[in-house]
Amino acid sequence: MIEALGLAVLRRFDPERAHGLSLRALSAGLVPLPGVITSPRLATNLAGLELPNPVGLAAGFDKNATVVGPLTRAGFGFVEVGAATPRPQPGNPQPRLFRLTEDRAAINRFGFNNEGAEAIAARLAARVRGAVPVGLNLGANKDSADKALDFAQVLAVCGPHVDFATVNVSSPNTEKLRDLQGRAALSALLAGVMETRDALARPIPIFLKIAPDLTVDELAEIAEVALTSGVSGIIATNTTLSREGLVSAGKSQMGGLSGTPLFEKSTQVLAQLSVLTEGKLPLIGVGGISGAEEAYVKILVGASAVQFYTAMVYQGISLAAKIVRGLDKLLERDGYASVADAVGKGRAQWL
Repeated sequence: MIEALGLAVLRRFDPERAHGLSLRALSAGLVPLPGVITSPRLATNLAGLELPNPVGLAAGFDKNATVVGPLTRAGFGFVEVGAATPRPQPGNPQPRLFRLTEDRAAINRFGFNNEGAEAIAARLAARVRGAVPVGLNLGANKDSADKALDFAQVLAVCGPHVDFATVNVSSPNTEKLRDLQGRAALSALLAGVMETRDALARPIPIFLKIAPDLTVDELAEIAEVALTSGVSGIIATNTTLSREGLVSAGKSQMGGLSGTPLFEKSTQVLAQLSVLTEGKLPLIGVGGISGAEEAYVKILVGASAVQFYTAMVYQGISLAAKIVRGLDKLLERDGYASVADAVGKGRAQWL
């Protein structure tokens, strides 16, 4: 009841202002949080990370790592903050976040607005470590002469203070960033990142986050590069440039689309990647999850874990706990003793 009232109030504000207020409410302890949620069925090993459950928070909600503590107590099994760039940058001009209420979606063109790697690293270093792994989304400065190098630089600064990191070459809001998904450019970029990772006192898993707007041939290239580069897994997918089927007034805004309309496209990409990687790399399914059923589908299609974010705009942060508990019941219903037992069991119908 309190959460529903809070969401109703937040919707009266500009979306970016509402987001800022939600972060302040979390920081101030005004939001009831359930703590860590787990069970023998939910406990998941993801690329060596021990997760209490496989439901994670996608990057973008806590760009500057200001509410990491509360987020790890919100029911998520892992939390990803950022994206962080080497130098602070303001991002694109406002307005740059748009609610598409009728579509249960959002469009953003933030452009990696953040306070920079040094400030974010300081907050991550100060956090109290617990059972919920925390990772960082790595980005590149808009005006960088060498965007590929930026990812390694952020990892060098922040890597000692996180449990995993994600190479984000799939945001549509930084010019020429998606060009780095090509075979040669991606191989070179990942070589630099992996070299930096290996130099850390505590090497961490590195994930690669890809776009949903890729052809089958492009996906095959990315899978090949991922398998040979040493990355620990692939996150599928980021936001889409497609506007197919949208009905909301803001559907023509420039930027990346997230939320319910992304579910089918991102799940098809996930299914294709599951085949291309032949089970050799764990996959994290993202895009259009708004309840336990969608999270379960992603796992059945081939994801070892899932992430969501946009659905919280409409359902609140309590959605994390609802998805986790609902997923536990679905696994039990179908006779699975663990998340790992269910991975890929329903892939065929999505191919």
